[in-house]
Amino acid sequence: MPPTGVEVTGYQADRQQEVLSDEALAFLAELHRTAQPTRETLLDRRRERRAEIARTGTLDFLPETRDVREGEWRVARAPADLADRRVEMTGPTDRKMTINALNSGAKVWLADFEDSHSPTWELVIGGQANLVDAQSGDGKLTFDSPEGKHYEVTADDQPTVVVRPRGWHLDEKHITVDGTPIAGGLVDFGLYFFHNAKALTERGSGPYYYLPKTESHLEARLWNDVFVKAQDLLGIPQGTVRATVLIETITAAFEMEEILYELRDHASGLNAGRWDYLFSVIKNFRAQGRDFVLPDRNSVGMTVPFMRAYSELLVRTCHKRGAFAIGGMAAFIPSRKDPEVNDKAMQKVHDDKAREAGDGYDGSWVAHPDLVEICREEFTKVLGDAPNQLEKTREDVSVTAADLLDVKSTPGECTEAGLRNDVSVGLQYIQSWLSGTGAAGIFNLMEDAATAEISRSQIWQWIHNDISLDNGRTVTPDYVRTVVSEELEKIKNTVGEETFEKGRWQEARDVFESVALGDDYVEFLTLPAYALID
Repeated sequence: MPPTGVEVTGYQADRQQEVLSDEALAFLAELHRTAQPTRETLLDRRRERRAEIARTGTLDFLPETRDVREGEWRVARAPADLADRRVEMTGPTDRKMTINALNSGAKVWLADFEDSHSPTWELVIGGQANLVDAQSGDGKLTFDSPEGKHYEVTADDQPTVVVRPRGWHLDEKHITVDGTPIAGGLVDFGLYFFHNAKALTERGSGPYYYLPKTESHLEARLWNDVFVKAQDLLGIPQGTVRATVLIETITAAFEMEEILYELRDHASGLNAGRWDYLFSVIKNFRAQGRDFVLPDRNSVGMTVPFMRAYSELLVRTCHKRGAFAIGGMAAFIPSRKDPEVNDKAMQKVHDDKAREAGDGYDGSWVAHPDLVEICREEFTKVLGDAPNQLEKTREDVSVTAADLLDVKSTPGECTEAGLRNDVSVGLQYIQSWLSGTGAAGIFNLMEDAATAEISRSQIWQWIHNDISLDNGRTVTPDYVRTVVSEELEKIKNTVGEETFEKGRWQEARDVFESVALGDDYVEFLTLPAYALID
């Protein structure tokens, strides 16, 4: 029987009794009781802050934390296996991906329970089991595909594992504690910690994490409280946990130093989460008029003024405090079918990683193993034999609140092609997510929940600002519904009617239209979608 106050519902997933032992559930319950009251308060604070942004139309650095920004302090020194992060591979924790990531040659693998993960109960439990097998090193981590292909870990130099749990806003509906659903992020964090922390520590490593969707330093403080509690419960030395925070919300961009300060004994760095950042800008300023309307999502790169300000401020902040600055995702999926398109895309990846390395970043993300060597090459050109470039303090950078909010200087157009791309990507991704695949290759890009969020949010914003496209059409709900029907027909013709009928396309359409066309803006598309998966 589970510990008192804990209830586990749903079907019995493979290896569930191993992953959710009574001891593991008791550990999760203690974390929940520590965090839940503050979590509820902070989620309420998010809503209050968005209402304040809607009222004032602006953001600024916090006056009450000026002493933190002006103080003399640094984060803890990085452990040896996190000192060199020049190339980081990202991906979900299904068995095949786990093996491919460990064989990728990257320095770090971001083992993802968040944006590239569909949180079906089977994948939540299976992902934790796969990480246990990956850390054991006993050869148990193998996989045979339905097509008969065998996968096993063959690399001698495997990447350091850094786990990304779900954000604070998502519940895990299959586990309740004292009648309340536990935060999905606590499940992901806690199970990995419970099953692996001691073994990792004994071999000189530790449980390392990426923290997503953080909106304030107070949310970082809550994570720090969870780290302290977890280490105390298992007798792990304080400071063993290390966390890299994704700065992927516009509010967090104004609190980078404060976030590092709250986590300073456990901090490892900050990451420029570019896709969620665009989503957050639209979400928070969606009602502030055309000055905050973005052009086609694929035209908004890291060199436009407001993104450049955010990117450079992140490097300056990190290196001022002794933390690593990690660059954003290269989402391109190499194509063997069109060499010309492939060569152009590869050159863009080279250029993007060269820019990041030149700006002072210590490493960056890729979404496909074929891009690992490109990222390594560009960073090694700058780093040489050095593991990082913490000494590059970027004191030449000076970023104001106005710089971070200068969305209106973004060049580009709102086009019919952009609208159709948003619709098609949104539909295809949601269908994939509902079917249990959270990282979906669409139009030669690795799409995840963050990019789908941009797509549907952009459409919502265009509708509510009466945007006219390059074809002369004004974006309205009825026009978008017409485009949805047309794009679904294209998808059916591409995949074939039989395959299409086996998919979850009507549910995907229902979710997409509810979050893109509704009068009220839904905070995260994964909230209504989660109700449709087991």
